[in-house]
Amino acid sequence: MSDTTVSQSENETNMFLFWGCFVALITTAFGFITRMFLLDDPAIVDALQLDPAQVGAYKGIQVWPFALSIIIFSLIIDKVGYKFSMMFAFACQFTWAVMGVYALSIIETDAETAKFLIYWGGLILALGNGTVEAFINPVVATMFDKDKTKWLNILHAGWPGGLVIAGILVIFMGGLPWTIKLATIAIPAIIYFLMLIKVEFPQQERVAAGVSYKDMLSEFGILGAAVVGFLVTLQLMDFFPEGNKMVFMGIGVAMVVAFGAYTKSLGRPLMFVLILIMMPLATTEIGTDGWISGIMGSVVEFDGGWILVYTSFIMMVLRFFAGPIVHNLSALGLLMVSCVLAIAGLYFLSFAQGVAVIFAAATLYALGKTFFWPTMLGIVSEQTPRGGALTLNAISGIGMLAVGTLGFPYIGALKADKEIQAVKPLVASVQEDQLLTDKSIYEIIPYQVLNKDKVTELVVNKAPEAEQAKLQAEIDKASSGSGQKALASMTIFPLIMLLCYIAMWFYFKSKGGYKPVSLNDGH
Repeated sequence: MSDTTVSQSENETNMFLFWGCFVALITTAFGFITRMFLLDDPAIVDALQLDPAQVGAYKGIQVWPFALSIIIFSLIIDKVGYKFSMMFAFACQFTWAVMGVYALSIIETDAETAKFLIYWGGLILALGNGTVEAFINPVVATMFDKDKTKWLNILHAGWPGGLVIAGILVIFMGGLPWTIKLATIAIPAIIYFLMLIKVEFPQQERVAAGVSYKDMLSEFGILGAAVVGFLVTLQLMDFFPEGNKMVFMGIGVAMVVAFGAYTKSLGRPLMFVLILIMMPLATTEIGTDGWISGIMGSVVEFDGGWILVYTSFIMMVLRFFAGPIVHNLSALGLLMVSCVLAIAGLYFLSFAQGVAVIFAAATLYALGKTFFWPTMLGIVSEQTPRGGALTLNAISGIGMLAVGTLGFPYIGALKADKEIQAVKPLVASVQEDQLLTDKSIYEIIPYQVLNKDKVTELVVNKAPEAEQAKLQAEIDKASSGSGQKALASMTIFPLIMLLCYIAMWFYFKSKGGYKPVSLNDGH
């Protein structure tokens, strides 16, 4: 067999494997958007008796465990293998489908059990989704090691592609039971499982180059472990609110100390900077995507899910053509432009009215968020190749951990604050301590929610009977439209990113310009 024939056969195998990974990422998007739409349904939220921040926590539960699974599997994936990881991911996603369908079938008769299944099913889904990323990112970076940013962008077109397909399916299903809508995740899950079960996965480039396991961990370092430890501690506090907080803090500290004792390395400073940037990045993209359908659904006449579908379609198309765009702008240049567009898009969305204006603002937001995630993965893979699967996947893991533990609940708290600001002028005669209820996220982020029972009581007891209906309608309108204004507050996240990317651009310029690091460079 000639070298040409072997090369052609290898390329065909690589492309089949690539498309299997692509469908696996589509499956994660199916799970994400169908569950988000479920929790944006007022009837479901009312049946579960959740306030806005609690809805954020239910959304967050399908995000932060993603981080744990992607980081844990990144530590062991070279030992257990990519195929085992793929099978584990499939099992988790299919299990969520079963739990979700059953929960919705009993929500009217046994709401508490339904809440339990929907909440913990989100965790199982997240573990599966994180494991998908744990194997697809290093596989693609290894197969296309000379053009990582381009192919990682194409791979991650699967995420918005899945959002588009699943979003359209759910919207067109309309009044069909949610049991059917949630079950759609099983379709792409079975497809990628059948595609990848017999495929031979490549050896990761870090392993092939002979870089040791300890050297891989050293790239991530104590600083990276400290961020993970902090976020895990917060999540443990939330999971066990009655538990001893010092114990949870001790667990977080122990994780960092053990990691430091083994690696004896703070990690690469650039990796630490990228980790910090990834937290607002994930909140800008994933956090906003998780809330935008519910927020905009209250100010448009059509299904708010169309806005997420529309922005996801733009992302899907542009990521397929990322090669020429990255070549012309450079990775950092692309990220800086993306931040400016995201800031403008979120700001204009916060007050946009009318279909044309809303979709114009959504276009800016979509153009901004398109290249954030995969381009960051490309930079990490190019700058820390000795970190292998760990640094490449940990950046995604920390981003998802941050948006799950902090981002989603914080956006929910912003939304609750805007609701208070909108309703307070209409009920000015009520003392604030009667109108509001104090709450907190992990006891470190205080927020308040509107006491709707008190508002209803006010309308009934203090407003003249002839004006009650009118006042209640004004309150309902102010309350439902208030969430849109929270989008302006979310511009702080891409603004922080923009300042960081500008600083990085000057840093690389002082070094002679941005250049990928090769494993043969001795770095």
